[in-house]
Amino acid sequence: MKESVMTRSLIQYIALLAVLVSLVAVFSLLSENFFQAGTAVSIANQIPDLTFLAVGMTLVLVIGGIDLSVGSVLALSAAVFGVLMVDAGWPMWAAIIACLLTGAVCGLASGLISVGFGIPSFIVTLGMLEIARGGAKEVTASQTRYIGSSVEWIGEPLPGLMVSPAFLVAIVIVIAGQFLLTRTVFGRYCVAIGTNREAVRMSGIWASPYSVSVFVLSGLMCGLAAIAQTSRLSTADPNAAIGIELSAIAACVIGGTSLMGGRGSVISSLLGVLIIAVLQTGLAQLGVSDSRKQIITGIVIVVAVLLDALRIRLDKTEA
Repeated sequence: MKESVMTRSLIQYIALLAVLVSLVAVFSLLSENFFQAGTAVSIANQIPDLTFLAVGMTLVLVIGGIDLSVGSVLALSAAVFGVLMVDAGWPMWAAIIACLLTGAVCGLASGLISVGFGIPSFIVTLGMLEIARGGAKEVTASQTRYIGSSVEWIGEPLPGLMVSPAFLVAIVIVIAGQFLLTRTVFGRYCVAIGTNREAVRMSGIWASPYSVSVFVLSGLMCGLAAIAQTSRLSTADPNAAIGIELSAIAACVIGGTSLMGGRGSVISSLLGVLIIAVLQTGLAQLGVSDSRKQIITGIVIVVAVLLDALRIRLDKTEA
């Protein structure tokens, strides 16, 4: 059984890499400027915020939940970060802690309400989406805060490495997330909860703390994403990251994480992020309009969901 799971995971990684390489090959043929080091560096330094969100979203989806609030929680965390640094004059380290705590508290609230009252996470996080977005506007008085060079170094390429500190942290988080999901008791319980929560309860395992912890981790990832995005844009914008939750969900689904719960891979979600980033960058270089890019990205998401549904049916048939 274990060998079968490992074989499937390997096949999934190979398939995702094949899709990624194919996209790079196609855009390299269609655009003479795509297959260049500058494009690769640009993509690598643009994806940390989405990567952080995809890590948290993977864990939430694995337990059978969903978090629609990540974009707004990111904006609220960034707003707190920007206001504390610009208006209150806090040192960066203190503002970063406050930013991370803001995200974690939002995740804790969503988790406690959803798990404690048995309300679908879809509804709870939809409410948190509005609360956090409104909170971001209240904190900033709906005004963008320009932070400037004090945070830009986090998102700028390091000399010699050509990737930013934010990208390096994102890779470390991906590795840690994959280890947490596949090599720890916490991760195994999360998969079990997503597969059959009732069976977990009958086994004498109290699932609630694990489920709430996953939402806290998702909120924490929003805080990290806020720092990454703020450093890249040099500003804290209360209207930032609108719709990014859809990209995070898309990256996870493209990577093979099931919307039904019980199956997911953080590394595969990273590959999903890369596929989306390459697709969007390639289409932009070809001069495709934003509306058409949305249509194409949406088609990719629908195809990924259909493949996920087909995979579930095949698994049931084999069982």
